Amino acid sequence: MVLDVPGRWLGQRHVPKYIGSALVLAMAVLAVTYGAYNLGRPAVDWAKAAPENLPVLKEKFKRVFGPVTRLIDAAASVAPAGSADGTSPKPQPVVIKDNHLAGSMFTWTGSLVGGVAETIVLLFMLLACGDFLMEKLLDAIPALREKRHGMHLNHEIRQSISRYMLVVGLINVTFGALVALSLHLLGLPNAAMWGGVAACLNFVPYFGPIAGMLAVAMAGLLAFDTLGRGLLPAGAYLLLHLLEADLVTPFVLGRRYALNPVVIFVSLMFCAWLWGVIGALLAVPLLVAARLVCDRIAALSPLGNVLAG
Repeated sequence: MVLDVPGRWLGQRHVPKYIGSALVLAMAVLAVTYGAYNLGRPAVDWAKAAPENLPVLKEKFKRVFGPVTRLIDAAASVAPAGSADGTSPKPQPVVIKDNHLAGSMFTWTGSLVGGVAETIVLLFMLLACGDFLMEKLLDAIPALREKRHGMHLNHEIRQSISRYMLVVGLINVTFGALVALSLHLLGLPNAAMWGGVAACLNFVPYFGPIAGMLAVAMAGLLAFDTLGRGLLPAGAYLLLHLLEADLVTPFVLGRRYALNPVVIFVSLMFCAWLWGVIGALLAVPLLVAARLVCDRIAALSPLGNVLAG
């Protein structure tokens, strides 16, 4: 639905449907690949190095984290207790199993490549033939009045969801750019990477911004010597998030797309359990689509009232 907007724009300029769909899809794939390579790779490298940086944080802020450090050291220094008769427990034999890591990585990589290829092909078919498929489905409705109502309902829902996704995407991209600019002004390394991470995590309500702030706080504490300056980037992130979540997004989207916070939380947990990270990204758009459908079908209006904020 997001890619359908530029596809229709090309169609209005007499570009054939298949060619316009291929152009839009190619630009989308190039943009995602470029962003993943230039912003995702540094983020993955930083995440891999995070466990190694924890001892550095421990040494730099020993005075602040002193009680926690002493508790962990005391727990690690406790020797295993012996048996009741005073004898030490017998060591368990070590069994070396075959390492299936290489096979698992090969299988996972193959599944990922296959899933990406299937998604790209399906996207192209929906962009090129989606209208034709919907027309055939609507032709199955016998009554002319209901058929016209179905066509109008389909058009209105698609436009509303496309507008919602486009506006939310622009808001999150702008939010990521402002985060990157503020972190750059504060002197944090890899500010552009953190801006991209903030933009992506902002699609996941509640958990996404919290995870982003914790990661930026850790990066700030590693980059700067003092505690106050180290937490300043996370403070700037928090301030921008509050402005975006409490002022900009409600003002731009209004009450039309407002959702019940409890329903958002439950949907987020369910979709994340069902589809992982992709499910967390899709939870809110699916809820918005469900509410738009319920608001336009009289029999589903009670369910739409439950979903509404």
